[in-house]
Amino acid sequence: MRKESRNDIFRILSLAFTALLLLAAVFFLLQLEETRYGLGSESYSGLSVYFLDVGQADAALLLTDGHAMMIDGGNRGDSSLIVSFLRRQGVTHLDVVVCTHAHEDHVGGLAAAVAECSVDTVYAPVTSDETKVFQKFQKHVEEQGCGLTVPQAGDSFYLGDARVEFLSPVAHVEDVNDSSLVLRVDYGETSFLFTGDAERAAELQIVEGGADLSATVLKVGHHGSQSSTSYAFLREVMPQYAVISVGENNSYGLPDEVVLSRLLDAGTVIYRTDQVGTVCCRSDGAEISVSTEKNAAAPLSWDTPAPERSSAVPEGTWYIGNISSGKFHRLTCGGLPTEENSRYFSSREEAVEAGFAPCSRCKP
Repeated sequence: MRKESRNDIFRILSLAFTALLLLAAVFFLLQLEETRYGLGSESYSGLSVYFLDVGQADAALLLTDGHAMMIDGGNRGDSSLIVSFLRRQGVTHLDVVVCTHAHEDHVGGLAAAVAECSVDTVYAPVTSDETKVFQKFQKHVEEQGCGLTVPQAGDSFYLGDARVEFLSPVAHVEDVNDSSLVLRVDYGETSFLFTGDAERAAELQIVEGGADLSATVLKVGHHGSQSSTSYAFLREVMPQYAVISVGENNSYGLPDEVVLSRLLDAGTVIYRTDQVGTVCCRSDGAEISVSTEKNAAAPLSWDTPAPERSSAVPEGTWYIGNISSGKFHRLTCGGLPTEENSRYFSSREEAVEAGFAPCSRCKP
């Protein structure tokens, strides 16, 4: 064989080997990108609900049976994150986009989602707003040729086999937070409740309206603010899981300890995006499984060990009261308050006389 021919063969083999290495590298990078969030790729046949970690903001992506819906999109600064996540999940078309209300931490990144994907229907509580972020969102919606639809309580539609119903607004309200669109998503025997930033007034309207509020998963209202997730509302929902979309070390001090206590009193397992990152809830129609971006971080529940304290509990203490919630707990309760929100009691009678009610879980 001629030397030139042998060199040609070696060159071809070398190029083929290099190409295989490149393909392997690309495949590895794709797999790494898919598992970056510890959530896996979207090949699940049921309903997948992603509560994205967008800091002190809200954004959720629902995928089922080849259909996709986005509820809120975080702040304007989250636009690239939203687009990246949509691409990672292979979403090029959104059947439905929901802007719960016109505040930037909900609508800011939706403009990017609408610009990235083709869209069929867009829901919002208003058709116009003076803020630039809403106007940019509206501009991209108009370019899609679908316009903004303002739903009424009781309106519903199907996303694949999932039924989506609007529970609010029940009546006209002036407060932007209380104008939030509240949605219930039913998939088989499981259900999700998305509440935007709805506060007590809106929650009470929904309760009095007689809507079925029971849900397996609750997206906690207003990032865990004390003004939302009232006891009257929570008694109707009684969720198995709660997701709080909140920024790490945010200046508002959210989620409020009162809200955490209310949820724990209801026996709810709590996932906070500031602690566990993006949360994925998958439903097969009968049960829900939860996975998180930061798998090492545990959710908060009544099985959570009592929090460590920088200083010792005063000698003779048998019960600790939560000043904010007005509940008192055993020393081993998973729902103990922070030190600065604690009041110490040497007896049950002392706690009751001080106006504190017993915790419904640890039953002091």
